[in-house]
Amino acid sequence: MAEPIARSPIPPASPVTVEHGWEISARRSGADLRIMDCTPLAKVLVLASTDGKLARTLGVPFGRAVRDEHGTLVVGSGPGEWLLLSSPGANLSVIRRVEEVPDEGLVSVFDATHGRALMRVTGARAPDLLAKVCGVDLSEEVTPHGAAFRSSVAKLVTDVVRDDRDGERSYLLHCERSSGQYLFDALLDAGNEFGMEVEGFTAPEMRGVSG
Repeated sequence: MAEPIARSPIPPASPVTVEHGWEISARRSGADLRIMDCTPLAKVLVLASTDGKLARTLGVPFGRAVRDEHGTLVVGSGPGEWLLLSSPGANLSVIRRVEEVPDEGLVSVFDATHGRALMRVTGARAPDLLAKVCGVDLSEEVTPHGAAFRSSVAKLVTDVVRDDRDGERSYLLHCERSSGQYLFDALLDAGNEFGMEVEGFTAPEMRGVSG
């Protein structure tokens, strides 16, 4: 029997292929500004006390994002709230590592892989694009590599993480699955003047991710 295929809320641009159980775009782009649907990445949400053992183990404060020794991008997305991003299919191993940390406080762990949308905007003009749809100061001094914040992007509450790749400006944007297509389209529209192109997801995405 054929294995089930997972699908992002953002229809993949042709040509389409299947990797790691996900239907993805195989399109490649050499444009200076690119957008990629990264929804296949494992997404785990963690809620815990900020002064508990788990918070100390994660070691990432609110407003920052750091890659841990496993290659997982740990994002301090709110007070006592973390978003963990890892390779496709790694959600169960990430959850297991979190649950193995002894913490006497209340800890909640959710697999949000299929319930959230995730996209990446990469290129030197990425801050200019985001400035059209987001009011946050994206200067190097205010939001450097590793900065994480939650803000309105195209009038949608969105988690934004600056996660540069190979020295190139890059941002991850995370939102509810139901809003994924809207946000992707809004970013594409805002990026038209900069010649932004769609680039297909690649599994080694995590190689540069912070995740």
